[in-house]
Amino acid sequence: MGLFETPQLDASAASPRPLADRMRPETLDEFVGQLHLLGPGKPLRQQIEHDELHSMILWGPPGSGKTTLATIIARKTKSDFVRFSAVLVGIREIKEVMATAEKARRFGRRTILFIDEIHRFNKAQQDAFLPYVERGDIVLIGATTENPSFEVISALLSRAKVYMLSALSTDEVTTLLERALADEKHGLGGEQVEISKELLRQIAVFANGDARAAYNTLETAVAAAPRDPAERDRVVITEAVIEDAIQRKVLLYDKAGEEHYNIISALHKSVRNSDPDAALYWLGRMLEAGEDPLYVARRLIRMATEDIGLADPHALGVTVAAMQAVHFVGMPEADLSLAEAVVYLALAPKSNALYTGYGAVKEDAQKTLAEPVPLHLRNPVTGLMANVGYGKGYQYAHKAPERLTDMSCLPDNLRDRRYYQPTEEGFEKRLKEKLLTIQEWKKKRARGEKK
Repeated sequence: MGLFETPQLDASAASPRPLADRMRPETLDEFVGQLHLLGPGKPLRQQIEHDELHSMILWGPPGSGKTTLATIIARKTKSDFVRFSAVLVGIREIKEVMATAEKARRFGRRTILFIDEIHRFNKAQQDAFLPYVERGDIVLIGATTENPSFEVISALLSRAKVYMLSALSTDEVTTLLERALADEKHGLGGEQVEISKELLRQIAVFANGDARAAYNTLETAVAAAPRDPAERDRVVITEAVIEDAIQRKVLLYDKAGEEHYNIISALHKSVRNSDPDAALYWLGRMLEAGEDPLYVARRLIRMATEDIGLADPHALGVTVAAMQAVHFVGMPEADLSLAEAVVYLALAPKSNALYTGYGAVKEDAQKTLAEPVPLHLRNPVTGLMANVGYGKGYQYAHKAPERLTDMSCLPDNLRDRRYYQPTEEGFEKRLKEKLLTIQEWKKKRARGEKK
């Protein structure tokens, strides 16, 4: 029971509810995904089942189940449940509900307030909740797609637990679609819908972890598909029907399958081979098939360090900027930012010196895990440390005329190891010249000491 009841309309006059709303789970057992929060024995699940809730912020991408989770809480709780949308209410409405909640608490009733898109509330609106959350008049549940660290005031964050929801996997979205096709009461089970497992999975891939988007695509496809009166209005969903529903060509691509790894491999190797045309093509194949753009951005950052490194130090900045563009601008607008990064990487000078050098470091580190830090590199924080030799023999490079000393900074058994071997490519050529100059200076110093 909520404080504000929605007027009941004549069912015959009401418009049909969208499939995504009809298929909303009513229990935790029906809920798909978020096992890290709602799996058996997890604290959030136990709080919901025992009706022992505290204020919380549900942070996750669209279609990950934030509103559904709040709806399940509403069904299970013995409290008054009020739902707000941050785009529809102001401070006046907030104060009215808070006053009612305060009165309810005096009579032993608790109020749970669910705020959808809480990040849209300004600071003054969020401040209005504070005293009521503090006194326990309400349990606040906020839902947001934005990082609450930046969008929710710190005073509210300190009084609420933040739960991070993940985008649903392709398998989880496929499971939801299969339920919708089988459910005769709420879903499409009453219709004679035929669709291949491959196309159903492709809808899930295009949804990119958003269950609502997947339901909408399936519902649109079923509505648009031709009926066959001769076979009890059988509905056959073909590739062409799906393409009409999503307004783009279906590219068979499974983000969790072999083709996913084949195409990212092709993109990486095209960049490494300085082929911008091939790199752009494989990028397009991934993005147009519904790949997560942040996954692509992460791989581009790896390419910038693995295959280019210090041959062009700007490559890392370009790829990080592309990742930020995906966050800030979103898709599809950010596709050009990723394309710019791909072409830049493909045409940048190539060097794997960092990759091979760090690989050698990892190997030595694993073999000599307990190798001690030389005494002269240790800080003599206490008198005892100084007495046993900490810092003895340390040479401060800034006091040397060349800003350089012949002091060894590696453990004794590795003192002659050379991990970073710069190439002649791009900016790395200058680094190689610098390194050779340093090495030659040290050789001269060593020869001088021997004389």
